[in-house]
Amino acid sequence: MGRTKEFDHTEVLHEATLLFWEKGYEGTSMADLLAAMKISRSSMYETFVDKHHLYLQAIEHYKTIGQEKRDVLIHAESARQGLREYFDKHIQFAFDENSPRGCLITNAIAAIDAPDEQIAQVIQHRFDELGEIFYRLLQKGQQIGEIAPDRDIRNLSYMLLNLNHSINIAAKVGPERKRVEDMMEMVLSMI
Repeated sequence: MGRTKEFDHTEVLHEATLLFWEKGYEGTSMADLLAAMKISRSSMYETFVDKHHLYLQAIEHYKTIGQEKRDVLIHAESARQGLREYFDKHIQFAFDENSPRGCLITNAIAAIDAPDEQIAQVIQHRFDELGEIFYRLLQKGQQIGEIAPDRDIRNLSYMLLNLNHSINIAAKVGPERKRVEDMMEMVLSMI
């Protein structure tokens, strides 16, 4: 009969997520993970298999943390209102003093030179998914007359996706939140 696990799976996964978010995949050692998660090596391997699988689970966990922001876009009545609310929340999240700066996904894109194929696919899917959510919201904006019909919303959605990731990088490298908010205002005025 095996031993009963004496830890909360979600809680230890959250601790691993925060560590990967702060230090990146390559910068996080197994010793770092075990210390942050406060579990034994055997429990780690029994529960998460290895660092690679733990990282993939951390990305999935991170997606649940940020889903509220995406839901703002998905359920917005208007494109402008949805984008403003999303980016207000996004800037708050990116500059939150109680979390690592930036974004786990953006950090992963920027840090991994030759990513594992599975990790690269997960990250690319997350990237594409947000771009598509922006596109659908801009489509709604065109349908209700909020955005001119001749605007290239495919390129606008790509611009918003890049704004999203540039905010993450700006939050990671510097504390100039006001400047980021001003940049967001300028981009939103172009739509």
